[in-house]
Amino acid sequence: MNLVLIGYRGTGKSQVARLLAERTGWPWLDTDDQIETLAGKSIAQIFSQEGEEAFRDWEARVVADLATRRHFVLALGGGAVMRTENREAIATQGRVVWLTASPETIWRRIRTDAATAGRRPNLTAAGGISEIVATLRAREPIYRQSAHLVIDTEAKTPADVADAILAKWKLSESP
Repeated sequence: MNLVLIGYRGTGKSQVARLLAERTGWPWLDTDDQIETLAGKSIAQIFSQEGEEAFRDWEARVVADLATRRHFVLALGGGAVMRTENREAIATQGRVVWLTASPETIWRRIRTDAATAGRRPNLTAAGGISEIVATLRAREPIYRQSAHLVIDTEAKTPADVADAILAKWKLSESP
């Protein structure tokens, strides 16, 4: 079994994945990190030089590869589940956890994360909280359909979220 974390950026996927990996002894990867390594450039550069469709192609290759591993924690980029082949790959290989937060909390977290601004482009011309609201509205049905478990990260620490995931599937922490 694998654990796959989905949700909008700023919901804590990478932090929670890191904690889950520490606690289970499983390796973990973030698809955005993998894409940047393989492409040799940042996500923002891929978007500006090659376009979103090319980025989504990179993402699909990475998801297909990582989904074949066992006892693995995977943090997916926020839009990865919008492609059918990505949803199918993760659904057959593990448990999918959708991490949520309010648009206001997501916007606050994104604004205070220095790495996000330089690394990840806006997805719409509007940017900001209006982009978050519109994008969440479009993605929520797909997130919901894809998830085996939904956890609201609004008032929880990453450790609380990791605890809930481990408890749900009775996964023990590594010695």
